Amino acid sequence: MKLSQFKLDLPKELIATHPTIDREDSRLMVVDRKSGKIEHKTFKDIINYFDDKDVFILNNTKVFPARLYGNKEKTGAKIEVFLLRELNRESLLWDVLVDPARKIRIGNKLYFGEDDSLVAEVIDNTTSRGRTLRFLYDGPHEEFKKTIMALGETPIPKYIDREVEPEDAERYQTVYAKHEGAVAAPTAGLHFSKNLLKRLEIKGINFAEVTLHVGLGTFRPVEVEDLTKHKMDSEQVIIPSATSNMVNEAIENRRKVCAVGTTVMRAIESSVSSNGRLNPINDWTNKFIFPPYEFSIADSMVTNFHMPESTLLMMVAAFAGYDLTMEAYQEAIKEKYRFFSYGDAMLIL
Repeated sequence: MKLSQFKLDLPKELIATHPTIDREDSRLMVVDRKSGKIEHKTFKDIINYFDDKDVFILNNTKVFPARLYGNKEKTGAKIEVFLLRELNRESLLWDVLVDPARKIRIGNKLYFGEDDSLVAEVIDNTTSRGRTLRFLYDGPHEEFKKTIMALGETPIPKYIDREVEPEDAERYQTVYAKHEGAVAAPTAGLHFSKNLLKRLEIKGINFAEVTLHVGLGTFRPVEVEDLTKHKMDSEQVIIPSATSNMVNEAIENRRKVCAVGTTVMRAIESSVSSNGRLNPINDWTNKFIFPPYEFSIADSMVTNFHMPESTLLMMVAAFAGYDLTMEAYQEAIKEKYRFFSYGDAMLIL
């Protein structure tokens, strides 16, 4: 398929700048792949589509406050540093993006905090905006991480065109987040409240967890018309054996298996056995799923409404079918659903 097939005329006012007051009160579009039927519900209604011993697969990654603001030595120029991942714990080396990148060269020192309590040195250029920083910190690693977390800001996406607010620290995080390492939230999971999870559990639904640390590649634009030529960024994925066992048992017993989000779908499709079962894994994945694609594990999926021409929209189209997906998106625009990270949800059955 071609990039241009995923263009949409999306009104700017449909981009959600704030979440709903209560997580489970987002709207839910329910799309049936077999019948083509589209229903309009509220997210808490999701409980009505699943039964005892069905399985929801959740991504338990935790977002850390990855956006830092500092000043360049001598000039005092304000610099934004976006932490991507720690490369070396002992040497405090980090892979980062800097903005404005043209001002940041190897050897420059950057100062963070009101009293310049944290200093970093640029030791390598990795891409046009990418740099490797070595943080100059004399103390235990735990104290260094506390300092970073205190200085960092919740990394809500740039398209949410507003200042970060105190509520973002809690709302740009799933209620089941455990393992720190993501710089973007697995947004389909943001709709689940603790109360809704409890009600699903009482109904007999099982929860299996994977960890995929979402990187900024989630938002990286596709720049080639031929989708076979696009390369995804690698992201760390962990699927424990307890999860693969639970999911495989559900498949064998013909229970529903629901992937909560595109990150979960990418994780599980990155570790499929030759007989169509889920394998445990602790590795990296750069899997790019776009139509046509044969899915092996999940038979249903929860997802948000994504950017036109994004890899996330392409995955949804691979799962729901291209024509039905584009019809659902036109319906969402017509019905004024809220789009992107803080927006509404879609359940594909």
